[in-house]
Amino acid sequence: MFIKSATIFCVTKTHSVIKKFSSDPITAVAHSNIALIKYWGKRSVDYNLPAVGSISLTLDALYTRTTLQFMENLDSDQLMLNKRQSEGEPLKRVSDFLDIVAGSDDRPNALIKSDNNFPTGAGLASSASGFAALALAAAKGFELALSKEELSQLARIGSGSAARSICGGFSQMKLGTKDDGSEDFAISLFNEKYWDIRLLVAVTSDEKKELGSTEGMMRTANTAPYYDSWVKSHPKDLEDMKQALAAKDFEKTGNLTEHSCFKMHGLVMAANPPILYWNAATTETIHRVWNLRRNGIQAYVTIDAGPQVKILCLPESVKAVRDALTDIEGVRSVIEAKPGPGAYITDTVNEMTI
Repeated sequence: MFIKSATIFCVTKTHSVIKKFSSDPITAVAHSNIALIKYWGKRSVDYNLPAVGSISLTLDALYTRTTLQFMENLDSDQLMLNKRQSEGEPLKRVSDFLDIVAGSDDRPNALIKSDNNFPTGAGLASSASGFAALALAAAKGFELALSKEELSQLARIGSGSAARSICGGFSQMKLGTKDDGSEDFAISLFNEKYWDIRLLVAVTSDEKKELGSTEGMMRTANTAPYYDSWVKSHPKDLEDMKQALAAKDFEKTGNLTEHSCFKMHGLVMAANPPILYWNAATTETIHRVWNLRRNGIQAYVTIDAGPQVKILCLPESVKAVRDALTDIEGVRSVIEAKPGPGAYITDTVNEMTI
């Protein structure tokens, strides 16, 4: 997957193997994003290209802070993930990604420290914020002058959803037609100041999900009888959501968000064997939110590939939603988020010790 992607990225963006790099520690911050119109499926696994477009909201309350430093005296790359040394597949993904940016594995080894302020690998888009932060730090470390679209393409190679975390506020992941991925990147629709809405995250598990998103997508594409309908119906969902956001029509935005969520989860449940990312608290939370709506509170559910439930609401409805979730067995915490910023470089450096 990564070698093919690396070749394409180098030819189109850097034109040669990178020779220059900074030995200074570089820290980037990127925020998680939650898709309102869902992304599920890949038209190319090798190049990490989505089968459908998506529209997302970047969240201020959930973020990854990553510090990267190239050090020629290191024997190999070193990864600290959430203050613990990480090896195996997580380290390989990061090392392969840095090879992509460099255009070669003949590069200085790196010390990477990455911390999430929310559960990792549990359906809260930690790979999105993680690879967006790493893409930005690596581009600066290798002294690349990339546009926001190019950074989004680079982040996408690490994680499909990471392309959107380069942008703040509301963004759209464009669906390209070219095999090289040059048309597949996120664009900003509206920045984080555009609309004061809220997304509450009901955390129902801190555990890493058993089935990763890529494996789930491939199983769905290969076995779910409704997969083609999912792909064909997507352009209308995207256009309808763009219109709803432009009009700040909250009811329409919420209904489209919830509809896209259950279209996706209905699809994955129809895979063979079926995929169910929910737990008991997930289901109870859905019913509580629906009951709020029956009582006049505008609140809408969305769920990604994990058991956490996100509830889209207006600021004046936050207390009512929180109150409805507090006594649900299995809801560990409720995080309140607003539209957040795009990825950025910061002077605050993570400690570079292992």
